[in-house]
Amino acid sequence: MTTTPTATRIGVLTSGGDSQGMNAAVRAAVRTALDRDIEVFAIYEGYRGMVAGGEYIRKMNWNSVGGILHRGGTVIGTARSSEFRERPGRLRAARNLAERGIDRLVVIGGDGSLTGANTFRAEWPGLLAELVQRGELTQELTDSHPHLYIAGLVGSIDNDMYGTDMTIGADTALRRITDAIDAISSTAASHQRTFVVEVMGRNCGYLALMSAIAGGADWVFIPENPPDVDDWEALMCDVMRAGRAVGRRDSIVVVAEGARDRQGKPIKADYIKKVLEERLGEDTRVTILGHVQRGGAPSAFDRWMSTLVGCTAVDEVLAMTPDSESMVIGIRENRITRYPLLAAVEETHAVARAIEAKQYDQAMEMRGGSFSDAFQTMRTLVRALPHDPLPGQRRLRLAVMTAGGAAPGMNTAVRSAVRLGIDKGHIMLGVRSGFRGLLEDQIDEMNWTSVSGWNNAGGSELGTSRYVPPEADLPTIAETLRRHSIEGLLMIGGWTGYEAAYRLAAAREHFAPFNIPIICLPTTIDNDLPGSETSVGADTALNSIVEAVDKIKQSAVASFRAFIVEVMGGYCGYLALMSGLASGAERIYLHEQGVTLDDLVRDVEMLNGSFQNGKRLALMIRNEQANRIYTTKFMQDLFEEASGSLFEVRQSILGHLQQGGDPTPFDRIQATRLAARCIEYLAAEAENEQPGMAMIGLMHGQIEYTSLLDMANLADMTTHRTREQWWLSLLPRVNMLAQQGPHGRAEA
Repeated sequence: MTTTPTATRIGVLTSGGDSQGMNAAVRAAVRTALDRDIEVFAIYEGYRGMVAGGEYIRKMNWNSVGGILHRGGTVIGTARSSEFRERPGRLRAARNLAERGIDRLVVIGGDGSLTGANTFRAEWPGLLAELVQRGELTQELTDSHPHLYIAGLVGSIDNDMYGTDMTIGADTALRRITDAIDAISSTAASHQRTFVVEVMGRNCGYLALMSAIAGGADWVFIPENPPDVDDWEALMCDVMRAGRAVGRRDSIVVVAEGARDRQGKPIKADYIKKVLEERLGEDTRVTILGHVQRGGAPSAFDRWMSTLVGCTAVDEVLAMTPDSESMVIGIRENRITRYPLLAAVEETHAVARAIEAKQYDQAMEMRGGSFSDAFQTMRTLVRALPHDPLPGQRRLRLAVMTAGGAAPGMNTAVRSAVRLGIDKGHIMLGVRSGFRGLLEDQIDEMNWTSVSGWNNAGGSELGTSRYVPPEADLPTIAETLRRHSIEGLLMIGGWTGYEAAYRLAAAREHFAPFNIPIICLPTTIDNDLPGSETSVGADTALNSIVEAVDKIKQSAVASFRAFIVEVMGGYCGYLALMSGLASGAERIYLHEQGVTLDDLVRDVEMLNGSFQNGKRLALMIRNEQANRIYTTKFMQDLFEEASGSLFEVRQSILGHLQQGGDPTPFDRIQATRLAARCIEYLAAEAENEQPGMAMIGLMHGQIEYTSLLDMANLADMTTHRTREQWWLSLLPRVNMLAQQGPHGRAEA
């Protein structure tokens, strides 16, 4: 008979299939619990370890989860347990937890794992009563732990769970797929081949649909929306044939592993290959990506998102009462959400049932509006040529440009805007070199093939500049707009692009050609623009930083070094803070917080204490404008001088590698999504006598339009950053996780 202390204790486990980001969630949960003075145990090998007990349930300390943030898979292991599915197995699991005083669980897994957790929770009182009756537990012990409390985190690359926009691992898996499609496209174009790429996802088409959009695929099959014609083979081949006729050298078909036709018959990659070869006579290859989608280091998003939900799960489970429901902790855009676990599981299963019952309209509706919109956008983008304009349709002359600093995703946005605009019957004009192109009349009409190959290219094919027109140049720009009969303007860019658009908006009363709809699509790595909480390009830059930091840490850990990494961002600390959160930095220096000499003295003491206690690596992230006196070089010299022979200090200024590279899937999808809404906005506002002028962006979990004339009120025009910076609220989490031990105590 077992008696244990009655202090609150938490168990953390990963279950089901592994996914990238699980380690970040485990690390966050363990360190948050320790910071709250709560004992925390890792349950190794998931439910199998819970049933087995013994060494599978281990008490954790601060350093138990050190160095795992960047690792793929799950360091505490995962397994599917047939024993836990039966009551005798759950009885042993209950005893193993109760003996250790664990009555709160953070469960990281898919819908099956979370369903099992909720069943276990419901049975807990009865299981403990039976164990007391059998003499295996004392009544005193069970009275101390009468309830089991559960917070669930969805670890699944499929992104198929209701209650969260993104599941742990989905972003990384999408990146693996998109990278593969990018690589396949180049070899396919070299030989004029067709490739069929099969991706994971079970009954969810998220990975297939989003990778098709991000990778610029020519056809996609998803479970929720099978081809709407019986002879889909003929339709697909017609589109492929038309693509070849207009000069398309590569053809990519993406198929979800759970795809089927309207009658419910599975659509397999090998069958698609056979159809294409027989009907088109094309050399066709199949690539089944398999478990490469689940492997490797997690993306920056999966690191910081998993960290935040892991922290929140601990706070949630500690706050639960006997009347509380088990909750799923998720994310909507960039905000943490909570959703009842039972409802989330039921809604998830309901989608699968709708697909099985061939109720595809219902399945699409249940996936949400953004999923349906993405599918409709994809159907337009895969066309070889646009629809013909409808008789009597008003054909607007819409101009698109890129302005401000170059950012990954600009080309994706231009491609989407041009093709979606042309498909709606509009005439699309490309303005080269930003607003300087309006001054110098660098304007050309664009057609469907003008933007071929732009989807995954970094930089800006249209060219960009930081030119902001002075008052003296406004008459010339107005004349250019008049001469080309421009009826709407889409500006894709960063701060100076917004400033230039703002000047046109403010001067519309003096220049009639400015009385047109204007919309700004936020595209900058700095993420400093008003009217949007997330800018296209920032995710790519963040991944570039995190990948560089991973390599820096590998070189530093063998030599007892501290690295100070300087990142871009201007006066906005978004990149510094989020890369610090995603890489596990000990210290982050932001212009928003400032840097004082007292701060640096404390940091010297922290570094010396850490290395004296056996630390081998320290990482500091510094925003480029954190302080004009305490530069990166100054900090390096100060820390090295104060370190004696304990450790070396190196600096790494990442520079423009943060602006370069191909855009991530996240940035491509966001660029496509926002561009589609921008074309809709311009067309609608062109009907008004006083057309709107707006900034589009993701705000509070949804797409919103903010008046361009509000720019000066929403942003600090001196520091060039938005006044409301949502990510600053994450600082307490960042500071807690960056400690050397709970409450800042150094640990060996």
